[in-house]
Amino acid sequence: MSAVAPPTTAAGPQGTEAEKRIAIRRAIGAGSIGNFVEQFDYGLYGYMAPVLAPAFFPQSNQAVAVLSTYAIIAIACLFRPLGGTLVGRWGDRVGRKKTLLWTIVLMGVATALIGALPTYQLIGILAPLLLLFLRVIQGMVSGGEYVGAVAFIVEWAEPKRRGYYASYASNSCFAGILAGAGTAALTSWVFQGPALDSWGWRIPFLLALPLSAVGIWLRGRIEESPEFMRATEDGADVAKAPIRDALRTQWRPILAYCGVSIMLAILSYSWVTFYPEYLTGTLGLPRWMALTSNAISVAVLIPLLPLAGAISDRIGRKPMLISGAVACIVLVPLAFRVGEGGTFGAAVASQLIYIVPEFFLTGIVTVCTAELFATRSRFSASAIAYNSSFSIFMGITPFVAALLVTSFDSIYAVWVYLAAAALLALVTISTFMTETYRTHLGADKFTS
Repeated sequence: MSAVAPPTTAAGPQGTEAEKRIAIRRAIGAGSIGNFVEQFDYGLYGYMAPVLAPAFFPQSNQAVAVLSTYAIIAIACLFRPLGGTLVGRWGDRVGRKKTLLWTIVLMGVATALIGALPTYQLIGILAPLLLLFLRVIQGMVSGGEYVGAVAFIVEWAEPKRRGYYASYASNSCFAGILAGAGTAALTSWVFQGPALDSWGWRIPFLLALPLSAVGIWLRGRIEESPEFMRATEDGADVAKAPIRDALRTQWRPILAYCGVSIMLAILSYSWVTFYPEYLTGTLGLPRWMALTSNAISVAVLIPLLPLAGAISDRIGRKPMLISGAVACIVLVPLAFRVGEGGTFGAAVASQLIYIVPEFFLTGIVTVCTAELFATRSRFSASAIAYNSSFSIFMGITPFVAALLVTSFDSIYAVWVYLAAAALLALVTISTFMTETYRTHLGADKFTS
């Protein structure tokens, strides 16, 4: 493994201090808006799955219909590695800005079209097939959106504050999930009974169009990242085959990232998409209480993530990741035990415990998405790593969690699933992962 290099000053924006701060804030806004739209859709779909199930599948078995709705997420996420790799190649060849403009357009249109789909009662089996098609499109585009946004923000950031600035990319994801939860809860409250089932559920998905329009405006106002321009001689010397270069020179950090990020994917998406349904379907909590308790815990976590990023800028990424893995093993079963109280207060308390490992992991895994890889093939390498691990497990976790609880009649089966991933992460962090918080962005972290 390479020695830790001194921070570089080449990657930051040029100009006065005020101009630098404005440029970085614009980069954070431009990079984060796409993550917000993506997670708004994902959270909304997950929270509304019980309502979507009878609209797109036969109503003879509600449990099977809900599992089928979750399965569509899982299937769509299986296409993320392909889509992310293609988008990543584009991002390394034509630049981050142009690529991110197109991804937010495609995501917004696909999400809005879900709100316009005919139901199973109208067109039969074609309804779930169209739903699957749109979610596959979203999955392919989203496979490059997140890693591109993180790379864009980190490449704009001041070298000593990369963890802090990257935390806002994580925040945008949770803000999107929070918005999805809030929108789902509000929709379930305003449109109750037949109105919700027949047409009320469509309205939140249509909101993706104005959100995407805001994203296009924000991304159109920012310049290409200075680190990308420096590494490619102002875009004139880009990698000719970034995917091949990434697989040939970056395979070690790709595997290291996979070993860590699977844990976070299972942790996060057991919480934000499966747990509210568990509180409702198994523990009998009213749906609005389950969604509200989840929204409260997300709202508490959001302002804490910049603090976690700032701490990692001082002590390093590895100590934070190790702390998070241990917290997954120790605190998640405690959170589940508290939640079994079956009250609104117990639901809130359990999820406040649950966010402790999220505090240590979320922003740190985010900044590692960019820091582990060299600039010229960063978009491609991070897309391969992220989508080969995080995206796949993000997609299958709600389905697997529901299946585990159904099969073993215990929420602790989900904890065993998470604990296995946490143990893998501990081995990876301790044995294979290099420290990245003071390394040069353009350097290969795993040579010499």
